[in-house]
Amino acid sequence: MSEHDGHRARKKKLFREQGLDAFSDLEALELLLYFAVPRVDTTPLARRLLKRFGSLDLVLAASQAELMKTSGVGQNAAALIHLVLPLARRARAAADARPVILNSAEAIGDYFLELFLGMRQERLYQACLDAKGKLLRCDLVSEGAIDAVTLDLRRIVASAFQCNASAVILAHNHPSGVALPSSDDNQATLTAWDALHRIGIRLVDHIIVADGDFVSLRDNGLLPPD
Repeated sequence: MSEHDGHRARKKKLFREQGLDAFSDLEALELLLYFAVPRVDTTPLARRLLKRFGSLDLVLAASQAELMKTSGVGQNAAALIHLVLPLARRARAAADARPVILNSAEAIGDYFLELFLGMRQERLYQACLDAKGKLLRCDLVSEGAIDAVTLDLRRIVASAFQCNASAVILAHNHPSGVALPSSDDNQATLTAWDALHRIGIRLVDHIIVADGDFVSLRDNGLLPPD
């Protein structure tokens, strides 16, 4: 057994025993590349990919053509990397056939962290809930430039009415990587709260997602008490 074979065997054994939490982003990408690049030390390749794209999520979100511009990435490796996020989204879609309950800040944050994974453009989503916090549907409300999202109150109210929602959660991402709300975010949230409150629908929260983290504007004390 070569040195590289022994290293791969140890990493695979560690993954079987402890899962991916035992790996850094570099090591996780190195592990993934084992299955497309045989008998080669994949650490330098994983390091080049992370340097080129900036983070693991951006590597996984890259197109096959973009990936293959990195030295050492062939068609097989590019296809395997590019497969990860679509496969995860398909699994998520299958899971969505089962009830999703968003009745805690943790559950809400986890749901939107997954939804926004790999997105590079700023987008605003609206989750409509029943009285027990069951997700009725989640709609894309608007999308735009990285630094701006348009709040379409008419669409938000109409969507809540269409599914007979008792409550709504808004969420958008900051591709810049900073989850802190801007003054425009705060004002838009209060405007949406007022519009929904007038028709008897509760705005549960407005979540801002960035760089694997999220901020709850309700937890920030922005929204009036129920």
